[in-house]
Amino acid sequence: MLNHHSGKTLSFCITEPCASTSAGSGTIYNFIVAIRLIAIDIDGTLLDPNFQVSSANLETLARAHTQGVEIALVTGRRHAFALPVANALHFDVTLISSNGAVTRSSTGELFHQDLLPAPVARRLLQHMADFRSNTVLTFDRPAKGALVVESAEELNQTIQRWMEKNSEWIEYVRPLEDAVTESPIQAMFCGNLARMTEAQERLASFPLADEITTLRTQYDARNLCIVDILNQGCSKGHALARWATHHEYARDEVMAIGDNFNDVEMLEFAGLPVIMGNACPELKQNGWLETLGNDASGVAWAVEQILSRGD
Repeated sequence: MLNHHSGKTLSFCITEPCASTSAGSGTIYNFIVAIRLIAIDIDGTLLDPNFQVSSANLETLARAHTQGVEIALVTGRRHAFALPVANALHFDVTLISSNGAVTRSSTGELFHQDLLPAPVARRLLQHMADFRSNTVLTFDRPAKGALVVESAEELNQTIQRWMEKNSEWIEYVRPLEDAVTESPIQAMFCGNLARMTEAQERLASFPLADEITTLRTQYDARNLCIVDILNQGCSKGHALARWATHHEYARDEVMAIGDNFNDVEMLEFAGLPVIMGNACPELKQNGWLETLGNDASGVAWAVEQILSRGD
């Protein structure tokens, strides 16, 4: 069984939003919440624009951990690609990866896995045949073949850094259906905003739409959109709720920090939802507490509101 903290909780009261939130909703948080679990997105949230964890974020999360608060990283990344970020914290964390499809400890112990059924995956690939050059399949495999694509040319136009970082795990299979010898963790479509708008329009007519979950991650400044297809009812929010229930954390005892559309279910579940300052304006209209951007250690600012009131 995965371990969790049983130390003291941290109570706090935020009576006014961050000074940087003048363009936000202006929501006032004036109630007391005892936080036992902090769920944090990675890209665009914990990581800065250079894909590093700032010293402020490292120091603040270490303090929270020392004071008995459990830290969970909840990410669209697959487990192996998220693990170096988890290891940078220098203490064990829970890793909810692939947008909620897999929950493991940072030491590798499996708690839950929610795979996309192979027959559904094959039908999906057939339905999305015009987007094969944008498609990545993710499998629970320890070596090459954990990621499967047909070709790299179009993917390199939008996610070249990701392709390079994951090169040792990528296998090339044509047609992609031949790679589905077992149920994948997910299918992922990547491309520029216009291309992924077309992909989402095509997905809307998928005959098995009620058997999948579609999640979007979008970076307008990078002209990049990622559309993840997971099993029905699979999301960061569902996985976080499952973990919290297992450890008897009430929703009011959960804080979540995110920046993108694939974080919405997680933020909706948490008793204290925090949206990053670098999130798009649409996501800042939900009444969530707004912190600083990821270029200014927004995670540290948000968590510091707890620590400064829990000492």
